[in-house]
Amino acid sequence: MTACILTGHGHFAEGMLDAFEMIAGPRKELVAVPFHESNAAEFPKSLAEATGEALERGRSAVIFCDLMGGTPFNQAMLISQSMKGVRVVAGTNLPMLLECLLSVDESADADALADQAIEVGRAGISAPQLGSLAEASEGDAEEGGI
Repeated sequence: MTACILTGHGHFAEGMLDAFEMIAGPRKELVAVPFHESNAAEFPKSLAEATGEALERGRSAVIFCDLMGGTPFNQAMLISQSMKGVRVVAGTNLPMLLECLLSVDESADADALADQAIEVGRAGISAPQLGSLAEASEGDAEEGGI
């Protein structure tokens, strides 16, 4: 099993965890480590401890970050260099988390989970417009659709 850690600026990690749990329920392999100005000095230690605990629960870990280049990402990258079996994914979104944690093979390692996260995360991004959907529906109605 691969354990997962959510981190990011402000309430990002807690918000993503809350949204995930609202949809899928709590998962023991997913924890949040938020980064706030008020915990900036302790944050590197907190993230490292959470990662170490994640590695104890699973044979590898993925740290999901809000964005590349920020403090949470930078600290996660430092951890990934010092702890074997840790991968970092930046640009975390909810479809990515849901797919990775609900459908991943229990034998998947951090590399496989990170690769899946990137693929699903990209697929979860879209910009649909109601006008185009309405036009498609009108066309279906004219053709005797369902």
